[in-house]
Amino acid sequence: MKSKMNVIVTGGTSFIGLEVISRLIKLDCRIWAIVRPESANRSKLPDHKNLNIIEKSLDELDTLTDVDKLKTPEKKVFLHMAWDGVGSAGRSDEGIQAENVKNSMKALKAAADLGCERFVFSGSQAEYGICSDVMREDGKCSPVSEYGKAKLKFGRQAEEFCKGNMEYVHCRIFSVYGPGDHPWSLVNTCLKTFSQGKHMELGECTQKWNFLYIKDMAEAIVSLLLCGKKGIDGIYNIAGNDTRVLREFVEEMYECCLRTGSFTYGKRPPNAEGPASLIPSIEKITAVTGWTPSTPFKEGIEETRRCLI
Repeated sequence: MKSKMNVIVTGGTSFIGLEVISRLIKLDCRIWAIVRPESANRSKLPDHKNLNIIEKSLDELDTLTDVDKLKTPEKKVFLHMAWDGVGSAGRSDEGIQAENVKNSMKALKAAADLGCERFVFSGSQAEYGICSDVMREDGKCSPVSEYGKAKLKFGRQAEEFCKGNMEYVHCRIFSVYGPGDHPWSLVNTCLKTFSQGKHMELGECTQKWNFLYIKDMAEAIVSLLLCGKKGIDGIYNIAGNDTRVLREFVEEMYECCLRTGSFTYGKRPPNAEGPASLIPSIEKITAVTGWTPSTPFKEGIEETRRCLI
């Protein structure tokens, strides 16, 4: 793994981005965080000598080449996580997702012009669409939501653009949870509702599911970002190694909350991607970087609950 690397990061104030930056700081990397001027989470970024903040909106990412501080001849890699419309409504908005693809191409071209060796992109399991079998990187993609379609579209454009320019790594991130996640996420909603002794209505929860703790996810991203091997271009699933029926996870959270509150299955409709099962394979990233998840679900939800109450 390359340490003391210059890392340009977009989306650094997001749930995932904040943890990735924390991990990069621990590895003594020099980080350039591209932050939107109106970012509500800017204050959550740590005050550290190796963290530099540059204000740019998403549609200004092509002007990164005008920032003299980024024109260093030292080795650089680029991590692109900024993406609008990640909530339920935005995921189905074709216009917002098309704009994401356009702005991401601006980031990609800027990375190439700045001489970055590698461009790592935070894709999504939504690119696969509704699957009932194991999800492998070379499998068929039939995304349902505009969000999944846009992530896939950008990935294909980026792969073609990067040929002969720089390495392109596409991370398909599955269901991440942990302290700092959106309050409406399933894990946070369950833990908060049960801890308060309230009732929660759920979907059928009969599909297979997979959760990954935020710290493990950050380590996975960084393992690909800083991997010293050449030629690691390609798609990588980033997920946990514990796949079960979703009801088992719900009931484990209920036990964690000492069985307070209550819940009912079959009362909520499926999400924007439909009633998909998540059965990811993480063999590829493990083979290339050696990364494997290390946080059991019980340990992760207990830490998440402590941060909620």
